[in-house]
Amino acid sequence: MANGVPEPRWLLLIHQIPPKPAYFRVKIWRRLQTMGAVAIKNSVYVAPKTDETQEDFEWLLREIVKGGGDASICEARFIEGLEDDGVEALFNAARESDYRQLADDARAVGERASSGEAVQTDVEVARLRRRLSAVGAIDFFGAPGREIAEGLVGDLERQVKSRSAPAAHAPRLADLRGRTWVTRKGVYIDRIASAWLIRRFVDEHAPFKFVPARGYRPEPGEVRFDMFEAEFTHDGDQCTFEVLLTHLALDDAALRPIAQIVHDIDLKDEKFGRPEAIGIDRLIAGIAMAHREDGERLARGAAVFDDLYEYFRRKRA
Repeated sequence: MANGVPEPRWLLLIHQIPPKPAYFRVKIWRRLQTMGAVAIKNSVYVAPKTDETQEDFEWLLREIVKGGGDASICEARFIEGLEDDGVEALFNAARESDYRQLADDARAVGERASSGEAVQTDVEVARLRRRLSAVGAIDFFGAPGREIAEGLVGDLERQVKSRSAPAAHAPRLADLRGRTWVTRKGVYIDRIASAWLIRRFVDEHAPFKFVPARGYRPEPGEVRFDMFEAEFTHDGDQCTFEVLLTHLALDDAALRPIAQIVHDIDLKDEKFGRPEAIGIDRLIAGIAMAHREDGERLARGAAVFDDLYEYFRRKRA
C-alpha cells in the first residue's frame, strides 16, 4: 500500500483484433483461456496481478500486434461498479465449469471401463490428470469442484495401479484426537458438515484452521480435510463427509441420511434424491451469505446439523 492507496490487484488486457483471418481471433481466445484470464467486457480480459500473468499478457500483446491488431496492458483497481469479489466470482465460475466437465468425463471413463468396453484406461486417466493439473494451475481463488474432480480421477488412478501398489490408509480414529484440522477457506456444505462430524464424534475440542486453497504445506500435528492432497477428501463419487464416515467406522443410522443430503448438495448429482437437500442447501447458502468468517459459518452450521441429527435419531427410534 503506497500513501494509503492499495496496490492494484489486477491486470487488464485490452485488445482490438482484425476480423480476418478468423483463426487468429480463435488462437488469441484459446491462449487467454489457457492462462486463465476471464472477460469483463468485449475485448477486455482480466487476470490476477502476478509476474507470471504479466509475462503471459506481454507475450499475447506482441502476438496481437504482430498479427495486425492493437493491445494495451493496464494495472487496475476496481473502485465503482464491478468489485473485487465480483471479479473473483467470475474466475471461480469459469474454473467450477472446468472441474464439472472433468468430473463428467471421469465418470464416463469409469462407466466404460466397468461395462467391459475396450478402453485404454491408463491413457485416458493420464489425460484426465494432465487436464486437472492444468485447471488447478489457473484456479487462482479455490473454485468449488476441485475435490469432486480430484476424487474421481484419483479413484480411476487407484484402479489402474491396484495390481502393483498397496492402497494408502487414512489415520486411525485414536490418532486423530488432539490434532488441528485444516481445510481451505470459504467453507460450504461438505466442509461445514465434516467439521460438525469431527467435533461431534471425533474430538469435541478439535481446533480448525482455514488456509488458502493453493500452496499450503501442513505442519506437524495437522490433519487436512476436503482440500487438495488431504488425508480426508473426496474419494471416487463420495464427498468428504461420506469418506469420514467410512474411514472412522461411524455406524450410526442417523448419520446415513445426513451423508446422503450432503452428497446430493455437494456433488449436485441427485444420487440419493433426498427431499431435504433443497432446504438444507438454501439454509447453508444463507449462512454463507450472512457470515464471511469461516469460524462463524462452522458455528452456525453446527447448530443446523445438531438439529438435523436429532431429527433423524428420534425418527428412527
